[in-house]
Amino acid sequence: MFSTDYPPPSSLSLFLSLDMASSYLFQSPNFSSNLKLPTKPHTLKATPRFLSIKAAAASSSSNTPANTASKGNNIRDEARRQYLTNPPQNQNFSAKYVPFNTDPVTNTESYSLDEIVYRSQSGGLLDVQHDMSALKAFPGSYWRALFDSRVGKTTWPYGSGVWSKKEWVLPEISGDDIVSAFEGNSNLFWAERFGKQFLEMNDLWVKHCGISHTGSFKDLGMTVLVSQVNRLRKMNRPVFGVGCASTGDTSAALSAYCASAGIPSIVFLPANKISIAQLVQPIANGAFVLSIDTDFDGCMQLIREVTSELPIYLANSLNSLRLEGQKTAAIEILQQFDWEVPDWVIVPGGNLGNIYAFYKGFNMCKELGLVDKIPRLVCAQAANANPLYLYYKSGWDEFKAVKANSTFASAIQIGDPVSIDRAVYALKQSNGIVEEATEEELMDATAQADSTGMFICPHTGVALTALMKLRKSGVIGPTDRTVVVSTAHGLKFTQSKIDYHSNNIKEMACRFANPPVSVKADFGSVMDVLKKYLSKTPK
Repeated sequence: MFSTDYPPPSSLSLFLSLDMASSYLFQSPNFSSNLKLPTKPHTLKATPRFLSIKAAAASSSSNTPANTASKGNNIRDEARRQYLTNPPQNQNFSAKYVPFNTDPVTNTESYSLDEIVYRSQSGGLLDVQHDMSALKAFPGSYWRALFDSRVGKTTWPYGSGVWSKKEWVLPEISGDDIVSAFEGNSNLFWAERFGKQFLEMNDLWVKHCGISHTGSFKDLGMTVLVSQVNRLRKMNRPVFGVGCASTGDTSAALSAYCASAGIPSIVFLPANKISIAQLVQPIANGAFVLSIDTDFDGCMQLIREVTSELPIYLANSLNSLRLEGQKTAAIEILQQFDWEVPDWVIVPGGNLGNIYAFYKGFNMCKELGLVDKIPRLVCAQAANANPLYLYYKSGWDEFKAVKANSTFASAIQIGDPVSIDRAVYALKQSNGIVEEATEEELMDATAQADSTGMFICPHTGVALTALMKLRKSGVIGPTDRTVVVSTAHGLKFTQSKIDYHSNNIKEMACRFANPPVSVKADFGSVMDVLKKYLSKTPK
């Protein structure tokens, strides 16, 4: 065993390369799995000294890598062996449910995460509250180094972008109970051409959360929720299965993670309102799927009633556990910018849990000293399902649910969002903005983005439309570092793209359609078409 005190972050990499001159440290998963948290709070002096991180080195008598030390073990077995061989010190990290947005000093209502509860005594939302005093015992430099050390590893469960922040997510869960597909760690894409060509911006980025196990950001929350359900079932709590109402992506994530853990999943889908690609995912993963003749809000009402009567655990974002996983995307953005804070983050909004999750992730980083500010948040809604936008435009005067009309951004076709209070809180705390996109605007933006090499979902088109409007009005400047959150993979929404490029959408000009050109199978005809095309192509 050895330990080292971290120097100030600015010289961290140089210090590691010179004074920790053992390349094995960086090759071994022990660096990520056995980082030790001191048992006592660290007292910062005038010139800060940083916390020790200890890592177990392999025995000098053996050259066997730690992750294959016990031949035949899988990564979960190896994590268990490491835990038993070198158990962690008492870290005293914990979390609990509390009523949303209550004073932590005066509030007396709380629940263990092992309780099955979705609402407070007053009927309001719950939030997962971490023991911030325990987390604050360690400086921001410690957390930055810990999280960075786990990126790109296969050590269970820290190879996941969610579980690499386990201490901030579900600190008390055992690795044996975690259900993970190593989700997260998604691409942060520099949208160079789109930014320059359409927005005159040079620092535009797209966080591709859709590059994930089931093709959407919902994986980030579902790994947390299903892991907790797995724990509850092992504790013999009355949980037969897990259920959700869904516009597509939630059901895909739920069914996949439940299938991985052998837990029954039950899905309520609005009939004829989601894409075939979204519908086939829960079916293929063995979920019990009910196609119900109503919209998402109707499905949501039914699943809430059913889960109050049957031993089915509610998986919708009313359940605040999912937001603990989703907030890690915000932390990832900061990591990917080397812990520099962007100016703006734009998030599509439907049921509105995600905008709060991003706020929570950014704010935890600020509160725990990893960064010194948070970005301004923008929530982007489809004009056909825009209750938050209308509420914002009224000056937060009075919230009114709406009847959501059909939109190509089907995952956010929600008129009575569960997390409205969470979203409003996040926007007010971040000096945020709400924008909307019509159907034509969002489809045009999608086509423009695709023409620059992306392949985005319509929901990302909503977010890009919001960016275009804010850029045009001068709210977002040409040099502002801006991140657009892409929530799902474009391959889930190919029919909308086919209809657009076929000019087959009623009352839509489809200005950027790029249909195939029919041509006779002879050389002269092909040459004529190509010459005409080349003459129009910018040089």
